[in-house]
Amino acid sequence: MNKGKLLSARNIAYFSVLLALVVVLQCCGGFFRIGPTSLSFVLVPIVLGGILLGWIAGGLLGLVFGFIVLMYGVAGADAFTATLLADSPVMTVLICLVKGIAAGIVPALLYKLIARKNTLVGAIVASASAPIMNTGLFIVGCLIINGTIAGFTANGTMNEVVYFLFIGCAGWNFIIEFAINLVLAPAVHRVVLVAEKAHVQKKSKVAKPSSEGTMPQQEQAENNS
Repeated sequence: MNKGKLLSARNIAYFSVLLALVVVLQCCGGFFRIGPTSLSFVLVPIVLGGILLGWIAGGLLGLVFGFIVLMYGVAGADAFTATLLADSPVMTVLICLVKGIAAGIVPALLYKLIARKNTLVGAIVASASAPIMNTGLFIVGCLIINGTIAGFTANGTMNEVVYFLFIGCAGWNFIIEFAINLVLAPAVHRVVLVAEKAHVQKKSKVAKPSSEGTMPQQEQAENNS
């Protein structure tokens, strides 16, 4: 649905709204909780950006998401990220930014590929891929710096590191993030499609009577002449 130019008024408006949502949802995400588990909605606008505006917009929104995560670590607001930054700064920066960018680009490319046959299936697959990319690349990156991660476990063994990452860091957070994205992103995308279709139909109905109304006047002027 990447209509028109990248910097068209429509695309700029959509991108601005989605960017604001990414910032607000990531900065205020801690307020949405079920018991000790945070409900993360931030991937929803990232996926929508990729679906509606293309992979560049999706990647930029993901970059902003990763940058905010990184800044929380720099500021010490996220103790886990702050510890990773202290021990492995370069790798931590790469983990935060790359996983965010991939969570925006990959869904956009998958949607573009699948939507040629079915837009709903494309939206569902794109929505499912975002949390997989976000969490999967996070785990892969942390396994590369497993020495740092070992500091969060009792004995520092590889089994404990893997358990900590998959169960402690991912676990329910990933499952809930996956479920939220799988439900909300396709639903909002469908609403946008319907709204845009209704808007186009309304514009065509308004334009049609006005054009029809001018024809008799033109014919009358020709007859008078």
